[in-house]
Parts: sequence; structure tokens; C-alpha cells
Amino acid sequence: MNDTAIVPPMQTLEQSAARRWLGEVPIYAIGLALMALCIGLLMSRGVNPSIEGIFVNARLFGMFVVVLVAWDAGRQLYRARPVSPVAHLKARYADPGLIRTIRAGLPLLAVAIVLLPYFSKMKAAIPLFNDYTWDQAFIEWDRAIFFGHDAWQVLQPVFGYPVVTAFLALLYQLWFLLLYPGVMFFAFARIDSDVRRQFFLSYVLSWTLIGGAMATWLASVGPCFVGPMLGNPAFDAQMAYLNSANQQIPIMVLPVQEMLLEWYGKAENGLGSGITAMPSMHCAIAFLYWLAMRRISPRLGVFFGVFFVITWIGSVHLAYHYAVDGLVSLIAVAAIWKASQAIIAAWDAAVAARQATLRTNTVPAE
Repeated sequence: MNDTAIVPPMQTLEQSAARRWLGEVPIYAIGLALMALCIGLLMSRGVNPSIEGIFVNARLFGMFVVVLVAWDAGRQLYRARPVSPVAHLKARYADPGLIRTIRAGLPLLAVAIVLLPYFSKMKAAIPLFNDYTWDQAFIEWDRAIFFGHDAWQVLQPVFGYPVVTAFLALLYQLWFLLLYPGVMFFAFARIDSDVRRQFFLSYVLSWTLIGGAMATWLASVGPCFVGPMLGNPAFDAQMAYLNSANQQIPIMVLPVQEMLLEWYGKAENGLGSGITAMPSMHCAIAFLYWLAMRRISPRLGVFFGVFFVITWIGSVHLAYHYAVDGLVSLIAVAAIWKASQAIIAAWDAAVAARQATLRTNTVPAE
């Protein structure tokens, strides 16, 4: 009798997961198609599209899973103060609802794990497809906007203090969390399905179209690399300030910039490698989070709106980007966000029409 009572809920859970996965088909299909395109382009230039990056990315996600579970377990034990901590945690993590949520979100997590390494390889392979020729144009665009000044010079009176620079560098590095805990939030959190799907499709398209296609077309290295890579001294004064500030308080981005330059010299193409300025993926992903989070919570919208602005300012102040890099990213992400919404809506309409046709063609048994 108990077995019979359990069957309908299990069937409902299976149907719920199947409906979610069906709704996410455009993300899977477009993501796999773009990954295949990346692999084909890399192979056409003699780059081995190995799966090593997938394992590296999976380990990074696994590391954050361990950290988040440890934090959650500690919080649960502190709040509940159970007699048996093991039994309490077992009951929490063996909860059928939690298991269902995790299983339902795994395909989207897999998309993030598998696709990002190949998009990263495309970024590293930019010199194989195009020369870095756009920097001078972007320098002139910035100077046209800021009345003959470079953007960093306009920001310098406000942000040009070592402690402020160090703080901006810290926040700039924390952007990394958007790619791991942030993605897991959108995969597993109980949020509106439309927001989840629009976010993930925009995420995939942003890395491909902005971080891949546009970055290759508008190939540029950015202020911190324009000197050592292109012999342009336009930003020597900015780099001199950053290095001077680093003598007083560590500026976290400087070792990263040195590492990227070293990788470029060695033609490394692993996860996180590659040099490109226009458009700014830091600004693009931060802006995407603002677009999505404001649909979930007004407070989160404000927080991520501020984070986006700080990221944009930091990208200029820390010599990674020209101001126009962030501007182009903002426009491109806004367009992708709208396009993703239209794609999801079209898919839902097609699924609904198909299901209506099936119901109409089904003849009930007499």
C-alpha cells in the first residue's frame, strides 16, 4: 500500500524534470552547435581542442561545491544545534526535494563546465585569426569621449590612491565568482524558469559572440599590454602609477597581467589564458548578472548594478580596458539578452503548439 502511494509523486517529479529539460533544449542545442564551431575553427588553425580544460573547469566547480556545502553545513548546525549533527545533515542532504533540484540543474551545469574551456581557447587563439590592430582606434575613441584625455586620466583624481586601487583590484578579481558560484545559483536556485533560461542562453551567446567573434574581429590588447606587445608608450604613465602603488599595497591584478603576458609569449591556450581588450568580458558578464538579478530581486538588482559600474571603472583604472570596451559590451549584452528572450519564447510557443496538436489528434478510448 505504501509503494502504491509513492508512485504518483515520483511520476510527477520525473515529469517536472522532463518539462524543465525540454524547456532548456535551445540552450543545449545552441551551446553544442557553438562548441562544435569553436572546435572546428581551432582545428583549422592546428590547435588541439583537447578535453583537458573540461577537467580543469570541473575541478574548479567541484572546489566551489565543497566550499558551499561546508558553509551550508556549518550554518545549519549553528542554527539548529542538533543532538546528532550527522543525522541532521543526513536528513538535509538526503531530502528528496533537494536531490530533485540538483538533478534538474545538472544539464545546465554541464553546459557551463564543457563549453567555457573551448570559448577560452578561442580567446587564446585570436592571433591565429587576426592581428592586434585596433588599439589605436579605441584610444582615439576614448579621447574623443573624454575631450582629449585617456579615460584613466579622468578617473585618476578620484581613484588614484593606492588603497583605493588595491580595493578595486580585489573586487575585479572577485568577478571570478560569477563564473562558478554564480552559475551554480542560476542552475539550481528556485527562480523563475524564464529568467534561468534567458540567463544561460545569454551566457553562452555572450562568451561566443562577444568573447569570441567580436574579440577576434576587434582584436586589441588593452592599455596594460599595448606597451610590451605593440611598443606603444601611451599608457606607460598609468602602468608606472600601478607599479608604484603596488610598492605600498599589493595590487592583485599586476601578477595576473604578468602571467597573461608570459602565457602569450609561450603560446599557452589553457583555461583563462589569452589576451583581448575589446569587448570586455568582465563588463559583459557583470552587466548580464544585473539584467538577470533585477528580475529576481530588486535588492540583488541594485547590488549587481553597483558591481557592474565598479567593474567597468576597475577595468579602466587597472589598465585592462579602454572605456569603450565596456560600452560596446553593454550594448552587445543588451542585444543578446533581448534575442535570448525571443528565442526562448519562440521555443515555448513551438512546444505548446506541438503539444496542442498531439492532444487534438489523440482519439480518446471509448
